[in-house]
Amino acid sequence: MLRFLARPATRLMERYLPDAFIFVLILTLVAMAAALLTQPVTPLQLVQQWGDGFWKLLEFAMQMLLVLVTGYIMATTPLVSRLLERLAGIARGPGSAVVIVSLVSLAAAWLNWGFGLVVGALFAKALARRVQVDYRLLIASAYSGFVIWHGGISGSVPLTISTPGHFAEDQIGLIPTSATTFAGFNLLICALLFIFVPLINRLMMPAPDETVLVDPAMLEDRRPVLAPPRTPAEWLERSPILLWAIAVPGLVWIVQHFITKGPVLNLNVVNFVFLFIGIALHRSPRDLLDSLDEGVRGGAGIVIQFPFYAGIMAIMTQSGLAVTLSEWFVAISTAETLPFWTLISAGIVNIFVPSGGGQWAVQAPVVIPAAQALGADMTRTVMAVAWGDAWTNLLQPFWALPMLGIAGLKPRDIMGFCMIQLVATGIIIGGVLYFL
Repeated sequence: MLRFLARPATRLMERYLPDAFIFVLILTLVAMAAALLTQPVTPLQLVQQWGDGFWKLLEFAMQMLLVLVTGYIMATTPLVSRLLERLAGIARGPGSAVVIVSLVSLAAAWLNWGFGLVVGALFAKALARRVQVDYRLLIASAYSGFVIWHGGISGSVPLTISTPGHFAEDQIGLIPTSATTFAGFNLLICALLFIFVPLINRLMMPAPDETVLVDPAMLEDRRPVLAPPRTPAEWLERSPILLWAIAVPGLVWIVQHFITKGPVLNLNVVNFVFLFIGIALHRSPRDLLDSLDEGVRGGAGIVIQFPFYAGIMAIMTQSGLAVTLSEWFVAISTAETLPFWTLISAGIVNIFVPSGGGQWAVQAPVVIPAAQALGADMTRTVMAVAWGDAWTNLLQPFWALPMLGIAGLKPRDIMGFCMIQLVATGIIIGGVLYFL
């Protein structure tokens, strides 16, 4: 059944979903038109808001580029390459490969969203080298695990409201993660996703005559084979001494971080760990730089698209469009249905504001008073914002860019499969928030 549903969805996306850059241009124009039609803002004010916000994601864009690059650097070390290949050996066929990559991606994303994006893509490529499986579905399965991230331990909304001094503390106080991330309803959603996401991916496997295999050239190590060094400069480039001289302080910092702060992961820590483990495990600076050159090739989309998304976020937040959208759904809610309608509104807002922390800043002033006025469950309502932010990432190619850069694919290659997961996971998440 799902195989037949996935077929037209995949063909629809392949035919009509443009390149991710074209998508963000269209999204920009849609946000501008919606703001002009619904908000008291002039065209000149709107352009000013858009331009002022254009560069607000530069730090984040660099972080995401480093997610791709440092992940690639670490994955191409001899040791990690062998480990991934050995783990990929567990798969006995295309079906088990799809299930395994789904489970690994879910687990990694639950621990840390940046870690999940990189590990999912790298493991999928290792599987593709061993198993004859539809490469589009394999990468889509790796990306579908990302849907769980905001219900995991790196979720920005539950972490924010458990931190003293957060901007809504005077309204809701401090809500510990035991009431959000580790609440029964949230753990139930996560458990159901661990069951159904791999199952649905497995059921979407194309028939053998429709299976699209990866070009083996995309999986090869394309770094050049170097001749022995002939000059002092070449000797320095080929010697591991400099790598280890800088790797040791980096590894010491990593150990000290986890000793003093415990298992605390954020994007900067993940990138630091990947980079310095990669430095330590590469054979020479030249080997590392060749890997870097290869990894950077997939990052062009991040460099050019993230400023446009920053501009869209500015339009949504400064024009009041995101607040208006949230208020529409609050207006039709009751105490029992508020978490569900908050999920839907957060999912829509996420398409234009693909940032968990940024989205909470926009929607909190609407959903917190609504939950208090209606007597709704505050923690469910808060987590509905978090899950809405994570859920429609299956439709929004923003977060897929690092993974697609590593995999060598375009959004249109995987979004047909992701659309099926969007519907299925929406039923799971919405069902728990509505009925339980």
